[in-house]
Amino acid sequence: MAIPERFIEELSARCDLVDVVGDYVPLTKKGKDYWGLCPFHNEKTPSFSVSPDKRLFCCFGCGKKGVGAIHFIMEKEGLSFPDAVRFLARRAGMEVPETGEDPNYRRRRERLLELNKQAARYFHNQLESPAGADGRAYLYEKRKLSHGIITRFGLGVAPDGWDNLITAMAAKGYEKRDLLDAGLAVKNQNGRIYDRFRNRVIFPIINIRGEVIGFGGRVLDASTPKYLNSPDTPVYNKSRNLFALNIAKKSKQGRIILTEGYMDTISLHQAGFDCAVASLGTALTPDHAQLIARYAQEAVIAYDGDGAGVAAAQRAIPILEKTGMKVKVLRVTGAKDPDEYIKTYGAEAFAKLIDQSDNHIEYRLGQIQAKYNLEDNAQKVEFLRECAALVAGLRSPLERDVYGTRCAQLCGVTAEAMAQEVANERRRRQKAEEKRQMRRDLNPAAELQPKERDLRYENLKSARAEEGVLRLLMLDEGLFAHLGELKAEDFSSPFLGQVFGLFCQRHREGKPVEPELLAGQLAPEQVVRLAEILKSPEALSHGEAAMADYIEIIETERAKRREDIDPLLAAREKYLEKKSYGGRSNE
Repeated sequence: MAIPERFIEELSARCDLVDVVGDYVPLTKKGKDYWGLCPFHNEKTPSFSVSPDKRLFCCFGCGKKGVGAIHFIMEKEGLSFPDAVRFLARRAGMEVPETGEDPNYRRRRERLLELNKQAARYFHNQLESPAGADGRAYLYEKRKLSHGIITRFGLGVAPDGWDNLITAMAAKGYEKRDLLDAGLAVKNQNGRIYDRFRNRVIFPIINIRGEVIGFGGRVLDASTPKYLNSPDTPVYNKSRNLFALNIAKKSKQGRIILTEGYMDTISLHQAGFDCAVASLGTALTPDHAQLIARYAQEAVIAYDGDGAGVAAAQRAIPILEKTGMKVKVLRVTGAKDPDEYIKTYGAEAFAKLIDQSDNHIEYRLGQIQAKYNLEDNAQKVEFLRECAALVAGLRSPLERDVYGTRCAQLCGVTAEAMAQEVANERRRRQKAEEKRQMRRDLNPAAELQPKERDLRYENLKSARAEEGVLRLLMLDEGLFAHLGELKAEDFSSPFLGQVFGLFCQRHREGKPVEPELLAGQLAPEQVVRLAEILKSPEALSHGEAAMADYIEIIETERAKRREDIDPLLAAREKYLEKKSYGGRSNE
């Protein structure tokens, strides 16, 4: 591990999960658990639960869950395990010891971040050099950016040539391997290494902690691609970062404006809209939406008005809506994008445009209406049916009434007729959901499988027993004495076997068996699955007997896997396993 384990254990003991979560949202004790509004999405009714005894957190609204204060901070602040430990250490007034650092982790990460910072300075300095003439013409003359905004965003230029950056960074002690790891250099099939960014305007990508983690480049000639972005690296993930969020998070405007690209965002900032951000060469992801929801309660989608922009907005709406944010969509009329609109009509006109922007329901209804000729009766019927499908999905009865009535008025039909169509659609959906639930009830094994495909169980019966073993060990360490000859390799699930092995290792070494201390040794999705397992109830009144039953199931299933079973018998066993739900029932 990158940080001494004893320090992590002490930090974990000092950081009460209820107190840490309480730094973000007020919590109220109800029974053994604490409840409050979810810190990961906006909501009006508390659905976020913290179990201090199990050190688990779970939101029954958005589904966010995990184990312990460290994992909570990893999720909430978007930090790696070591950085989350340092975050909590500062909170607790503790100093992270450097003596136990893994020389291959923190040192490498810091070197890449320093390299990125040096590269950003190089690109920015090149902008004022003779080699930066084309870049200056593009930024100052064509895009009308001020010197102040160029400095604020650290914009620069990568001169034309194959190894300008490599040479400049070599003078500062960096090797080609460093530039490859940082995504600043590329190796071709012949083994030649050259600069990734050449003859491009450069946009440094800075995370919320102010670190340069990557770059975007806009070409200055006719070559392709027009925009080129850094690949994912040890310090950069495009699906978990947003351009300019380091600035927008400090905005007092109460909203985040989401644009399609660097220049739209920078133009908005120059015009006084310091809440603009952009995704980094990828479609909006749930991680992006969660990031936005941390800093604002309203998201305004300001994508281009062309077909691609409309499609991107349609995809982004439900992703943003799931966070609980108020979602609006800007209609850019008279210009192809926000940048052109501001240059043509000015910042004041754009501010009015934002205030007049549609909420996501109005926007989607408008997109539906644009597809049909409402003078044609056949198309009018199709329009109303498609609108009914949209309105039926709205949660609020008031919203269904208001928007259903509006659609009816557009077509000259009664509100009652539209309400009936919406009600029919809702009944159809309810019946479809009942059928899906019936299929799930008839195939309960599917409901017991992990959602993550990589963690799926090949032998559900054994896996359920393996989960039971882990729960019992966490609840009562005295049950380690009743494991007999059970080993990690006896487990049918590699993931559950890995966790069992870590539990046993900690017990042998006299260390506490606390799942949150494993967060640095497991992938994020594994930590979430472990939280789900430990959240399930488990009775300790007959712990030894339960452990014996679980072990018997594991050993029996292991023996079956080792035997060459007749195919017909194997099929019968699989059928019985599916019908039996698998494993001992949890009380």
